Amino acid sequence: MSATIAPTVFALGAVSLITDVSSEMVTAVLPLYLVTGLGLSPLGFGLLDGIYNGFSALVRLAGGHLADRGGGRHKWIAGLGYGVSALCKPLLLLAHTLTPIGLILAADRTGKGLRTAPRDALISLSSTPENRGRAFGVHRAMDTAGALLGPLVAFLILRATVDGYDAVFTVSFCVAVVGVLVLVLFVPGSSSTAAPRTEKAVREKAVEAERAVDERAADERAADGNAVDKRAVDEKAVRPTLRAAFALLGRRDLRRVTVCALLLGLATVSDSFVYLLLQRRLGVPDRWFALLPLGTAAAFLLLAVPLGRLADRVGRWRVFLGGHGALLTAYALLLTSWHGTALPYAVLLLHGAFYAATDGVLMAVASDSVPEQLRSSGLALVQTGQAAARFVCSLGFGAAWTLWGDRTALLASAVALAVCAVFAFTLRPGRPVLEPAS
Repeated sequence: MSATIAPTVFALGAVSLITDVSSEMVTAVLPLYLVTGLGLSPLGFGLLDGIYNGFSALVRLAGGHLADRGGGRHKWIAGLGYGVSALCKPLLLLAHTLTPIGLILAADRTGKGLRTAPRDALISLSSTPENRGRAFGVHRAMDTAGALLGPLVAFLILRATVDGYDAVFTVSFCVAVVGVLVLVLFVPGSSSTAAPRTEKAVREKAVEAERAVDERAADERAADGNAVDKRAVDEKAVRPTLRAAFALLGRRDLRRVTVCALLLGLATVSDSFVYLLLQRRLGVPDRWFALLPLGTAAAFLLLAVPLGRLADRVGRWRVFLGGHGALLTAYALLLTSWHGTALPYAVLLLHGAFYAATDGVLMAVASDSVPEQLRSSGLALVQTGQAAARFVCSLGFGAAWTLWGDRTALLASAVALAVCAVFAFTLRPGRPVLEPAS
């Protein structure tokens, strides 16, 4: 595997592993801290959870654009995002009401929004189209190893200390700082992410890429009857401007991927609500709640690389939709009257399989439709649609739970997910247009 996966992917995986230990420590205890400790209603928690998971939608495009504008800025824009998130952790020690907690979570998600697209662009640019699914799978597996360790560390801290939540937030900050240092010291800039190439090879690659864009633009004009000058279309396609970034939605495949990600995100219940539903169904004691994310993380860790390789072989869109099928099955299990001891294991396994089949695979699908010069901006477009949709879903699910109860809210989400999955199947993108190999 090391012969086909670039060192940049492993370095970024190490950064994500450490950072996820930090962030998942907070995520694991946050639902219980807010609902039980501060007494928030499901609607209030839905608002904060939506902010925590969806606010980054407002800045992902900015992060992607800034990274594309300067050839070597992918690393440093990502580093800024990691740094902002790290600084937010100790601020949770000072916040005990809805407004300041909401502002801190918004700032934390701003950092995540800044770093996600540049980081994924670095992974995409340092891998070939043929092994891109595997590269994202390796990164997500390392990332999920941190997600597996984070809740465990939080659980041990809660059991060993009196002021458990304050201790969790403090340790989380220290770990996040280590992640930023690893990024600065060990992750190369975007100009050195790809395999070593001669200057001549770089020029030849650029010429071939421009020719591919040229031919694609000509095909699209022939289909649409558009008489726009070919050279102008080509220049707009490759120059890293905001106008060019939004113009990427004119590409049919990327537009379809973005629309499908948005619609499916509208029916994807947040992780925290899934864990709260499990706790209520099974009567899980508060002290064990922080361990529930371990099941999701363990399944994600085990399946990320195999499903990434499977996506490269049988088709990324098939695996992506299959992941949503696993999530729909998890919802169905939560809606049944089954209370057996195997229920949490089955739900968490399916929940982890959903992430393994969708998180990195979606970025690999989107990468197939975006030129290198706008890779970060193009991935940010897809991520923005998905994050905004999940923000709306958190608000809607929290409101539905408050008004009608948890089962009715989950049933509505399951029906919506099934409908959106069928639509996404009919709207699947075509075969990827692979850029020349390095």
